[in-house]
Amino acid sequence: MSYLPFAVAAWICLVGIAGIATSRNLIHLAICLTVTQSSSYVLLLSVGYVKHGKAPIFIGTKLGTTAVDPVVQALTLTDIVVSVVVIALILALALDAHRLSGTVDPDQITDIAG
Repeated sequence: MSYLPFAVAAWICLVGIAGIATSRNLIHLAICLTVTQSSSYVLLLSVGYVKHGKAPIFIGTKLGTTAVDPVVQALTLTDIVVSVVVIALILALALDAHRLSGTVDPDQITDIAG
């Protein structure tokens, strides 16, 4: 078992968190959140990886054939779909904040009424 995928997932997460912490723009903040979310894809796929594993299609295969875990693959696809929906909502809110306040800098956005 290799720890490299876990280290890559941690590194991607830390890069995203560093971008979130230093962001001065709502769009940049949303992109950094997406990068952070991407680390979960790497983590899930590394958990479900099996060395020399085949696709989890068992029709016409011998018993005992090594296969990857299909549940982890389904969770990864679900994670991607949820991430796309969340980023679309965040970007829509950022565009709405820009329309109402004229800026995407979180520190310059004043209280928006209405």
